Amino acid sequence: MYTLLKQENQARRGAFQTVHGTIQTPAFMNVATAAAIKGGLSAYDLKEIKCQVMLSNTYHLHLRPGDENIRKMGGIHKFTGWQGPVLTDSGGFQVFSLAKLRNIREEGVTFASHIDGHRIFMGPEESMQIQSNLGSTIAMAFDECMQNPAEYEYARQSCARTVRWLKRCKTELARLNALEGTVNPQQMLFGINQGSTYADLRIEHMKAIAALNLDGYAIGGLAVGETIEEMYRIIEAVEPYMPKNKIRYLMGVGTPANILEAVHRGVDLFDCVMPSRNARHGHAFTNEGCRNMLNAKYTLDDQPIDPTCDCPVCRRHSRAYIHHLFKAGEMLAMRLTVMHNLYFYNTLMERIRAALDNGTFEDFYRQYAQVLGTRI
Repeated sequence: MYTLLKQENQARRGAFQTVHGTIQTPAFMNVATAAAIKGGLSAYDLKEIKCQVMLSNTYHLHLRPGDENIRKMGGIHKFTGWQGPVLTDSGGFQVFSLAKLRNIREEGVTFASHIDGHRIFMGPEESMQIQSNLGSTIAMAFDECMQNPAEYEYARQSCARTVRWLKRCKTELARLNALEGTVNPQQMLFGINQGSTYADLRIEHMKAIAALNLDGYAIGGLAVGETIEEMYRIIEAVEPYMPKNKIRYLMGVGTPANILEAVHRGVDLFDCVMPSRNARHGHAFTNEGCRNMLNAKYTLDDQPIDPTCDCPVCRRHSRAYIHHLFKAGEMLAMRLTVMHNLYFYNTLMERIRAALDNGTFEDFYRQYAQVLGTRI
């Protein structure tokens, strides 16, 4: 259940109560695609870096180790050791982005596994069954993620199909939650807004899915090729039609600056592989902008990655040491930089929440909107 605690213009401060704990929003979800954050972080590291929510992926976990195996192990919480809220992505995006061969029908999608090419069928019911086996806190509806740009007529038909699929997801999850022996009988369902970059389709689709009274609503199909300006335009178009009493999630976004802009436009929840992916290539986020730890100028630099950061990495290690680890090809380089970046993101959300609590978010927004996108 989502409670709106405070609002400053469009920016919202809230709390989202789940069976696995309450999420203070706005919040960033730490992406553990295959039930692990890439860069060598375990579930037990997540508390130290202020993680509230872990996000894992239905498609990847279905392929390996298999959702049935995770169910046999007691669900994703017991399997990983993470006891907080877990959101599982439905697999829809991966079906459309990773599968080389796919056939979309009303029933669902037949596609080839990106691992070994074997044929798999996934539709709304199958996605819900997999997510029920995983026992996540929040299940995402199975949708069609279109490429941008998409032709208008195709986008219109796809939106209609996504609504039909969402109704099937809702029915199937209700059935699964009522079964004896379900891993998490209080599993929630979020619907996903689609419509490419067409504001009228986005609005009509949002109205249609809002009528289904789900636990939360996501804006999908953005940050997949359109410009930043188009992304912000779509958020602004859709936001007035998103239920005020439900949590709002912008999928796959983004940079610290993107997140600040989206909070400013009324979004509550975010996820992105960027902080961990960039970290593995030596790019560290700081309050001054993005720092490339591979640069030779850090060879003898005894300062922490970010002097204003109190993460475990900045408390213990110098830029020179992390620069050396990258140059030496040590795995520790990735682990430490991923820890720093995720701590930075989670701390940024903490500061945004504090600014909203204090009624100073607009000042915070003006101060950091440009700085956060700077490259040092």
